[in-house]
Amino acid sequence: MKRVSIVTVNFNQPLVTEDLLRSLAEVNAYPDLEIIVVDNGSKVNVVPEWQLRYKDIRFIRSEINTGFAGGNNIGIQHATGDYLFLINNDTEVTADLIGKLVAKMESDPKIGMISPKIHYFDQPGMLQYTGYTPMNYFTARNACIGQFEEDRGQYDSLTGITGYAHGAAMMIRREALQKAGVMAENYFLYYEELDWCERIRKAGYEIHVDLSALIYHKESVSVGKRTALKEFFMNRNRILFIRKNADTFTFLVFCCYFLAAVIPRNLFQYVKNKEYDFIPVFLKAITWHFTNKADSNNLGFPLTR
Repeated sequence: MKRVSIVTVNFNQPLVTEDLLRSLAEVNAYPDLEIIVVDNGSKVNVVPEWQLRYKDIRFIRSEINTGFAGGNNIGIQHATGDYLFLINNDTEVTADLIGKLVAKMESDPKIGMISPKIHYFDQPGMLQYTGYTPMNYFTARNACIGQFEEDRGQYDSLTGITGYAHGAAMMIRREALQKAGVMAENYFLYYEELDWCERIRKAGYEIHVDLSALIYHKESVSVGKRTALKEFFMNRNRILFIRKNADTFTFLVFCCYFLAAVIPRNLFQYVKNKEYDFIPVFLKAITWHFTNKADSNNLGFPLTR
């Protein structure tokens, strides 16, 4: 029996994380499991309390917020499993989820990473993810298949190779991790899992989705649905992803597209929606690339705990 390490990251959402831990305890049908929770610089350090309440779970405290990639990478460093299952703390699992993903990984050594089907927690039966289409590197656009649709099984035949895993729930084979390395921490938030998938593919593995396995996701609990933080990193990292993964010609075409289409569209939307505070945030996300290399650790955004 292969060991699975579940890694999740908490940031100022202890009750949400406790819901996940309760979910894991109630459906813990997989026999060889370790659970690692990384507290990513939360204002209140709940780790000592958790250590008393949850004896079989490993808790790690980071005194600073290292972002989605950094928090997961901390957990990865302490994981001992043959497979590592990274899940958002705002998810809740189903009983056979882990067993199904492991069985699929065991059936094909070419699978480096796999995600399950994802439903919205607050609207069970509504799809969030059944796979991703490939990335268009000229526009940095792709699509999440099935999102916001009622799940009637219409996409279940897509089980197999997909464009990208979903950051809310992704299981990686240890051998693929050793070859591709951990997530790039200078993304901090958003696009890091897409970049990771690209490196896993370059290491010789495939990215899969298993639509017989299901998890529920309470989307955007930690960041919020519309914040300056999200606006900055979504735009900065969209550009960063192309800088890191496209050739020079493709990147130049993308820059032309971004200048001609994305910048005017976004500015128009900010003015139309009276979101004037987002305008300097958006421009800062763009100009970051004029003064920073693609591997720079300068995040370019002030973080508060």
